[in-house]
Amino acid sequence: MILKDTYPGILFTLFIATLAWIVCLIFPFLNSILIGLLFGIIIGNFFKLPAPFSTGISISGSKVLEFSILFLAVGINYTYMGKIGWESFLLVGIVVFLVLIFSVFLSKKMNCPSTVGWMVGFGTAICGSSAIAALAPSLKNSKEETGIALAVVNLFGTLGMLFLPILIGLFSLSTTEISLLLGGTLHSVGNVAGAAFAVSDAVGEQAITIKLARVALLSPGLIFFNFLIRDKSATRNWKSYFQLPWYLWGFILITIWVSIFPVSDSVLKFSSETGKILLTIAMTAIGLKVSFSSLIQSGKKGLFYGLVIFLFQILLILIGLFFLNN
Repeated sequence: MILKDTYPGILFTLFIATLAWIVCLIFPFLNSILIGLLFGIIIGNFFKLPAPFSTGISISGSKVLEFSILFLAVGINYTYMGKIGWESFLLVGIVVFLVLIFSVFLSKKMNCPSTVGWMVGFGTAICGSSAIAALAPSLKNSKEETGIALAVVNLFGTLGMLFLPILIGLFSLSTTEISLLLGGTLHSVGNVAGAAFAVSDAVGEQAITIKLARVALLSPGLIFFNFLIRDKSATRNWKSYFQLPWYLWGFILITIWVSIFPVSDSVLKFSSETGKILLTIAMTAIGLKVSFSSLIQSGKKGLFYGLVIFLFQILLILIGLFFLNN
């Protein structure tokens, strides 16, 4: 039950998120999730918001985030794993899980704020903002840390989309090799589509399939990551690692369902758009809670951390391609 004192903050968040959505309708090349986050950060730092807004904004940044994951789950189909061939899928799967392991290791070595490092690593390994949105509510973190992680992942996803095709063009690579490099490393589906179709339609179609196979690893990735970041000092049995929040179990069940039973294009489109709208609202609320001082303080370390993880992922794909070709 939503209390009356939450309405002002919820309505204000909806208003800002709607502005972000309208901007992205006018300029389709922009990402509404990132624009909502940026609008929230700017407004939250330059204007003193009334105290009654706080509770509603917090709810928008947590509960709405959880429900967005359920809608986004409809687009995750495990059949994509079989469409890219067992060698390519094995390479993508190994890279994803090695990046997750390396993320936890590197966050400790770099003394990167733990949840920022974890979220950046998880988002880089699998599917950018959506992966961070799926992981964030289960972590004991602040909204500022989620905002920093989103900013870092979106920045490197955009840079990768712009520059990777140019760098790849300097080498003589096959369609499959280019597709694996782009689909196996870039952060979001949009990043992969933008970069791969800029090379050729054949690369675009194959890279998207590889990326969707990578996205399908989100459910097992969540369980595996939950195991990696466990509290080693506490005595726990194996069942405790599967004690995920309700929305993650819902997410897993939905992905299994749509992988077994066919879903119409209209349902897929509705779920995708609804998920993005809810995610835009949640990220706007998160942005409203982010302070510039915290962003600058943690952001520098987060940026370097994100770059190292991204380069590590590219290196793993290149090593995998070397072994596949020999």
